[in-house]
Amino acid sequence: MPTITTQDGTEIFFKDWGAKDAQPIMFHHGWPLSSDDWDNQMLFFLAQGYRVIAHDRRGHGRSAQVDHGHDMATYAADAAAVAEHLDLRNAIHIGHSTGGGEVAAYVARHGLPAGRVAKAVLVSAVPPIMVKTERYPGGLPIDVFDGLRAALAADRASFYRDLPAGPFYGFNRDGAEVKPAVVDNWWRQGMMGSAQAHYEGIKAFSETDQTDDLRAITVPTLVLHGDDDQIVPYQNAGVLSADLLPDATLKIYPGYSHGMLTVNHEVLNADLLAFVRG
Repeated sequence: MPTITTQDGTEIFFKDWGAKDAQPIMFHHGWPLSSDDWDNQMLFFLAQGYRVIAHDRRGHGRSAQVDHGHDMATYAADAAAVAEHLDLRNAIHIGHSTGGGEVAAYVARHGLPAGRVAKAVLVSAVPPIMVKTERYPGGLPIDVFDGLRAALAADRASFYRDLPAGPFYGFNRDGAEVKPAVVDNWWRQGMMGSAQAHYEGIKAFSETDQTDDLRAITVPTLVLHGDDDQIVPYQNAGVLSADLLPDATLKIYPGYSHGMLTVNHEVLNADLLAFVRG
């Protein structure tokens, strides 16, 4: 398998498809999934002539199940290690959910200083911060995230079935077209990873204040969110992120869920392509 080893000795799995002289698009997955969650988008953009890259975050998928570094700063450093190993330049970085936080941290702290980034996209992303704080009083109470930790620790296999079968893709809504194979694929990806990494990752995606990261991103940034996102409410995420970003375009999709990249991929892929080409 293609892997790199980071400075702290962690082995990170990655995919790298397409012509090496084509413009690169690097995808950053959400919690607790893997690079496989981007298969649809990677095949789509590969067919459009782009070089497509995605990696498994440490403790997720096929990357090493280490017991350290499960925080946004290290996630960003690992992404930077992949980008540097592949010498990605003029790259577009697209992140979903926790991966959106990873994109914000990578672009602000590594990609822009190294001159490697052309554009960024945050899809259903966690910044600026999910938990309620004095700065962001509209955030979710810490009890929500304590509940996630408790459910994971008690019965991870059932929790990882219930989340995609319910609110993640909006399959709990009246009239929703439930797709069992999508639920199974979510479960498969989640159970590949480390329970400890996923447990500690809840703090990373919920309690990391990325206000400064967003303010530092000067490249054009597309912010996409569904207004029926039951995981990361759009009012306290996409809308606030767009306000903080210096060069943002915000699009809110009526009725779309947190998992819209999968269940509404035709619409999302077209909008992503328009931004990438624009």
